[in-house]
This record gives sequence, C-alpha cells and structure tokens, in this order.
Amino acid sequence: MDDFPVLGMDAVVFAVGNARQAAHFYSTAFGMRRVAYRGPENGSPDEAVHVLESGTARFVLRGPVRAGTDLGRHVAAHGDGVTDLAIAVPDVAAAYRHALERGATGVEEPHVLEDEYGKVVLAAVATYGETRHSLVDRSNYSGPYLPGFVAADPVAAAPDRPFFTGIDHCVGNVERMDEWADYYHRVMGFTDMAEFVGDDIATEYSALMSKVVADGSRRVKFPLNEPADGPRRSQIDEYLEFYGGPGVQHIALATDDILASVDRMRAAGVAFLSTPASYYDDPELRARIGEVRVPVEELRSRGVLVDRDEDGYLLQIFTQPVQDRPTVFYELIERHGSLGFGKGNFKALFEAIEREQEARGNL
Repeated sequence: MDDFPVLGMDAVVFAVGNARQAAHFYSTAFGMRRVAYRGPENGSPDEAVHVLESGTARFVLRGPVRAGTDLGRHVAAHGDGVTDLAIAVPDVAAAYRHALERGATGVEEPHVLEDEYGKVVLAAVATYGETRHSLVDRSNYSGPYLPGFVAADPVAAAPDRPFFTGIDHCVGNVERMDEWADYYHRVMGFTDMAEFVGDDIATEYSALMSKVVADGSRRVKFPLNEPADGPRRSQIDEYLEFYGGPGVQHIALATDDILASVDRMRAAGVAFLSTPASYYDDPELRARIGEVRVPVEELRSRGVLVDRDEDGYLLQIFTQPVQDRPTVFYELIERHGSLGFGKGNFKALFEAIEREQEARGNL
C-alpha cells in the first residue's frame, strides 16, 4: 500500500510583482485561460490572485497590492518565482501526518475551506528554499478554484486549442541534491526515476548533477539539480545567485503538437533558446533518433530538439527566462513513448544556456 498516494499536480503557485500583468502575459503568450480571481474587491486586501488553466495545468499568480507583506518581501528577495508546487492527494490529513512522521516540516495544518460550491481540504509542508508543497483534496468542490475566489472572465480570447495540456515535470535547483532526493524518498515515498552525473551533463565550461524523483504512478516528477565543479559558473550557480537560494528552475509543459505550440508562442513574443545548425547536421543524431513524426527539417526551422530511448522518443524545446532575472524558464515537451528527459540533448541544451549566460556576463 502506498503510504503517500498522489493524484497529480494541483497547481503551480507563483509570487509575482504584478499579477494583473502576469495574467495577461500567460494568457496571450502561453494561451492560458483565466478562470478565477481574488483581490481587494472580494475580501483580499493585501494581494491579488489570478488563476489560469490550460488543459489540466493550473497556474496561480499572486501579487502584493500593498507594501510590508510577506508576499512583497518574497518578490523583492527572489523576483518572480514559484512558491508552491501543490499536489493533489486523496487524503490530506493522512498525507500530512505521514510527511511529519517522516521528518517534514509542517507549514499549514490540515484545514477545511467551504462555500456554496462545497469544501476543499488543504495542508502544506516545506521543501527546498522557500518553496512548499500544498496538499490539496478538492474532490468535494465544484467552484472555480478555492472558496474565497470568484469566477473570472478570460483576460484575452482563448486559442482554438490549448498550447499545452498539462504539467510534465517541475525542476528544482538546490545546493545539496542528495539531501533533497532523500527527503522525497523518505517523506513522500518517491523513487529515483533517473540520475545524471559526470559527463552526462557537462560541457567545456560547466557541469551539474541531477536526480529525478517521482511518485509510483509517475504523475508527479521532480528533477533536482545541483552545481558541479567546472572551469566556469554553471547555470545552476547563476540561478542560485539571482534567485537568492534554492527554488524552482523550470516547468515542463506537455503538448501534443510542439510545432504548433512553438509557432504560436513565438508569434506571441516568447523567446526560445537557439539551437545551432550543427545539431541537426550531425549524422549520429539522425542514426540515433530514427523515424519521428515530423521531418528533421521542420524541427530545425523551429529549434526543437529530439531524443530517443528504449521506450520511444520525445521532442522538446526550452524558452529563455520569462522575467528579467535569469531564473524561471519553461520547457515544451511532446512524448511518444519515451519516459526520459532528453539525455541525448543535454550537451546542446547546456551549450545554448551558456551562450545566454555569456551574453549576460554570468558564465
């Protein structure tokens, strides 16, 4: 029996400097649809919160509306970033009790919120940095998000089909990877799904190490990165400096048509990392990937990467950071059987990131 069963990701919660503008950005550039709101107009005097969805993915954007709040302090210290990776569970009280018994630090004890749409049970535990995991049971609730929120009209016209359909995985940058991997093993019963060390994730200039922990169903996957010794500063070092400590580095968004998603997001102003032509000209690449659903030239024209393992293949691409600090960015991923994370693309990806680091003067 699973001591810590999970149903999937409930939400990714952000602290942002201006939630109204962030809601507009994610609506227009990411094709998300605003569904709920809470702010000074309906009982929340200190912050405005916009809730956006795309398929099963839910982003919650919290912004301070007055000085002197902890939310405002967080934004000042870290910039826009993720504060909560909320997990849907069938029994909040049992999950919270198990987590504390296995050494987790409680942030919010189990409690019930109710309104005319039903009730939601919530609790929260701490994880790396100032990030936390809310534990959420909304099985008896039919409202737009949580009690206290009102349904909200879309910020912009919704696309005819979503740019992405769910959250594939959420990546954390930490200083002690093994310690946090052990935390997820011990507290949530997650197991190691993959591990990348040494030459797996190394270039001429920098290196990092990574472990992927996941629940048994593989609905919730958390890669954890730490910097490794190299001649220059890695992307993880850069993140830890600019974010001010450990936090969520990137969120991978699942799509069933990565080419269409890239085209629409790029047209809306999203900047993606560039991939050199040599990546697509490499004969080893074509031999390794075999047949994929789109011609390599179509991937080349958009900078989409491709990788294959024993289970199938995947297509992926990464955005540049979506705020002025070089911290949070996004991945689009289209899976065809593969359960991996693009190991064959690591070198090309990290060289692309290093080119951006060098342009910022942070390599």
